[in-house]
Amino acid sequence: MFEVFRNAWKLADLRKKILYTLFIILIFRLGASIFVPFLDTDKISTVLGMDQGGGNLFSYWDQMTGGSLSNGTLFAMSITPYINASIIIQLLTVAIKPLERLAKEGDEGRKKLNKINKLVALGLAIFQAVAFYITLRNGGVVKYTNGFDGVISAIVIVGCFVAGASLIIWLGDQISEKGIGNGISMILFAGIVSRIPGDVIGLFRTISAGGMKNAILVPIILIIYVGMITLVVLMTNAERKIPVQYAKRVVGRKMYGGQSSYIPIKVAMSGVMPIIFAMSIMSLPSTICFFFGISGDGTSGHDFWEGFVRLFSTSSWLYAVLYFLLIIGFNYFYVAIQYNPIQIANDLKKNNGAIPGYRPGQPTADFINNSLSKVTLIGAIFLGFIAIFPIIFQNLSGIQGLSLGGTTILIVVGVSLETVRSLESQMMMRHHKGFLE
Repeated sequence: MFEVFRNAWKLADLRKKILYTLFIILIFRLGASIFVPFLDTDKISTVLGMDQGGGNLFSYWDQMTGGSLSNGTLFAMSITPYINASIIIQLLTVAIKPLERLAKEGDEGRKKLNKINKLVALGLAIFQAVAFYITLRNGGVVKYTNGFDGVISAIVIVGCFVAGASLIIWLGDQISEKGIGNGISMILFAGIVSRIPGDVIGLFRTISAGGMKNAILVPIILIIYVGMITLVVLMTNAERKIPVQYAKRVVGRKMYGGQSSYIPIKVAMSGVMPIIFAMSIMSLPSTICFFFGISGDGTSGHDFWEGFVRLFSTSSWLYAVLYFLLIIGFNYFYVAIQYNPIQIANDLKKNNGAIPGYRPGQPTADFINNSLSKVTLIGAIFLGFIAIFPIIFQNLSGIQGLSLGGTTILIVVGVSLETVRSLESQMMMRHHKGFLE
């Protein structure tokens, strides 16, 4: 990886793209340090229940925003409205025929879908900003709530949150157009990486408080994280290659075709999306109970609902089991809407291609579907293992703050590999000698 960046830095145009990407990330981090007016930022973590380790929706958002939510900064909502809008549009593309046609129209269709996606993201940003403001106001975080001052503070706070979310989408587009890699992924990557130093310091403080017993776990934790990173890299690059043989055909005096190729099926083709889906659903029970004043710490007086919240906290074994099953289910669902074996079989038939040993048409589609199901199961188990292993280790060791470790590793490693592949492809187009020798 470092060799790729070193070679890319030697090329003037790629060096400009790398510097431009770093400049946009710098702007993003500066925006994440600008506090929204009229908020008592010291109370946000307590009011939103982030300091209780309950695994509610706010804790998940705070992880994705790089701590901007708990600090009450301009980018408190980060790219969560855009991610939610992307999920909604992807689901609607399967159900609504006009959107499905746009998805099949190539670049022009994707541009129109992207505009629709941004409009939906704007609507979600306004809704989330208003809901977030009401939550903070009810928790006593907003300094001015009555009269004209209250109206002005509400407009300013909601406006800052919406403007921050819109600015992040624009910054992501600038990276995609003029920088390196996918802009939204890079913003998400930067937010998560910015929290790593603080999380590491907090982890070591927890270990220090536990004495020699926890100190023994330090090398074990390091080995586990290195092993998880290695596994993520291997599984992200792993793929099932289905061989394809194209028939020879004569056009005039020339013969075309006859070459062999393959259909690549990535083991982890759905990336981190199933984990995001599953985490959003698993965090809903504790979030809903939080709005009714039930936090799971035994202070609300509702024994049944207190126990219910504890069952859906990240330290619960039931949470880990349901989380694992939801990841598997969502992985199959996400692959099903992205991969169509019948269409692939028809495209092979039109191009005189065939899988050796299988007739064109339905037999080919059945074979691709069976292969896809097996590969999807392996990828789903891998995603589920990466997601729940930190939870299991946290329960066994008693060290808190590890429950989101697998998700962040997947995102960080996935974006890093994607960025490296983007640099390699651009250097190949420029005939860099390191890739031709």
